[in-house]
Amino acid sequence: MIPDGLLNWLMVFIRVSAMLAVFPLLSSQNFPRQLRIALSALVAYLTAPMVPQGVPAGQEFWTLVGLMAAEAGIGLMFGFVSRMIFFTVEMAGRIISTEMGLTLSSDINPFTGSNLEAPAMMLYYLAGVIFFSLDLHHWLLVGIQRSYTYLPIGGWHLSAALLEDIIGRTTQIFVVSVQIAAPIIALSFLLSLIFSILSRAVPQMNVFMESFAVRILAGLAVFGLTLSVMSQHVANYLRRMPEDILHVAKLVGGH
Repeated sequence: MIPDGLLNWLMVFIRVSAMLAVFPLLSSQNFPRQLRIALSALVAYLTAPMVPQGVPAGQEFWTLVGLMAAEAGIGLMFGFVSRMIFFTVEMAGRIISTEMGLTLSSDINPFTGSNLEAPAMMLYYLAGVIFFSLDLHHWLLVGIQRSYTYLPIGGWHLSAALLEDIIGRTTQIFVVSVQIAAPIIALSFLLSLIFSILSRAVPQMNVFMESFAVRILAGLAVFGLTLSVMSQHVANYLRRMPEDILHVAKLVGGH
């Protein structure tokens, strides 16, 4: 028989650890797993006393297994929602790299283990710095604690509204990434128009080869000048992360 307090802590630990397992920055390959487990245990230790007892005493083994699986699924869902802005930043960086002609200058991202171009890597690092500089890691802990108000242990319900919300958030990744990369896209269109006119005016010029250097230099200049605007755009979406978790918790909890 597991004591009620320990069982409550275990349920909170499963939700938090599942969320941190896919949470950006903390789920990176170079982040020690032991430290992530210890952080999950600490957050569960601080949160569990404020969480209502959601598992009645005397539950059967398979009932507890089902509750644990449900809590792990909820944590993975929270982590997926929190990770979307970083997916958006990666896609925006890839669009910028394609427009600037820097698709070959890729390196391994230590956070995800995937290959990213230089602009995408810079935007990913920028998003991580903004996340911690805005103190959002503390607000995220507040969001996790408040999620139990709308989604207590064992109180999950799948609904069509939840599916529509997740699909809507996924489709917004491309839209927001285009908004972030809009200055570079506009520059690329302008350069393509200029060199198209030059190719008609000077047919002897190899416009395709000549445009590479201009596209890279102009792209780097515009990227540097508009980086503050991009960071503000990323910060606006990062600030919404705790509220997004609570919104998903309300949908799963049937509110």
